[in-house]
Amino acid sequence: MGLLNIIRRMHLREKLSIREISRRTGLSRNTVTKHLAANTIELKFATPERPSKLDPYSEKLAGWLKTEAGKEVCAPATAPS
Repeated sequence: MGLLNIIRRMHLREKLSIREISRRTGLSRNTVTKHLAANTIELKFATPERPSKLDPYSEKLAGWLKTEAGKEVCAPATAPS
């Protein structure tokens, strides 16, 4: 959710004052007032579905995990005293 929507929700739904919104968001009161007075709509952009960067290696990684799953965990070596 964008900052403009958060400010409007705090003011209209939660009935917070401009000063309290300013405290909670860290913005100046002038900025909060400017956002409340603006008649703009915040646009939402859909992000495209992207494949994972690890997809080309998924079979190899799964194989490694399968072979390592049966092994015992070794205690770390300590320095000689």
